[in-house]
Amino acid sequence: MYQPTHVIASESEVREILGEVLSTQVNKVIDHIDRHCRTWIERSPFVAMTTMDRSGRLDVSPKGDPPGFVKVVDEKSLAIPDRPGNRRADGFLNILQTSRIGLMFVVPKRREVLRVNGSAQIVRDPGLLDTMAVNDRVPVIATLVRVEEAFFHCGKAMIRSGMWEPESWGDIEGLSTYAEAVMDHAQPSRSLGELEGIFARNETDRLY
Repeated sequence: MYQPTHVIASESEVREILGEVLSTQVNKVIDHIDRHCRTWIERSPFVAMTTMDRSGRLDVSPKGDPPGFVKVVDEKSLAIPDRPGNRRADGFLNILQTSRIGLMFVVPKRREVLRVNGSAQIVRDPGLLDTMAVNDRVPVIATLVRVEEAFFHCGKAMIRSGMWEPESWGDIEGLSTYAEAVMDHAQPSRSLGELEGIFARNETDRLY
């Protein structure tokens, strides 16, 4: 295991290297969803959801649906529907332990992202769930987020990565398929061909 030789261990060291934070980067953080944040969330088809258990272990889960799938309930509340998935429930179990959550909303073709931090609950309110149906499939539960911080993050990461520039994308030749990776990691009793078939059906028949 790699052992570092120069470890930064204090905030003063961080500031000495990176410099002091600009006042605009502090003052831009608001504690609610305003019109700018609402519009962004309503256009976003993808959000990364971070949760933490009581031991400090983190989980980041991707959530994706048609734009507007995350509902702005009011200026302090967001609702994220749960769709059929792997049933691990990592994020939900973490929420039960600490209720802490962090979100990053992405809008295709825009370089910036919107970050939201706060607390969360798992809810089953029928009236709320009904508003998040897709193809007449109503989610069985949703994550209700209480907004404590909301702020926009500049587009440098997207620019550096070339995220929205197909001509800059690397070759995917040689990357393992999902089934190949699961075959080696989980060592299931099924064959690789069976796994490929199961995962292919998941992507067509179990989206909602």
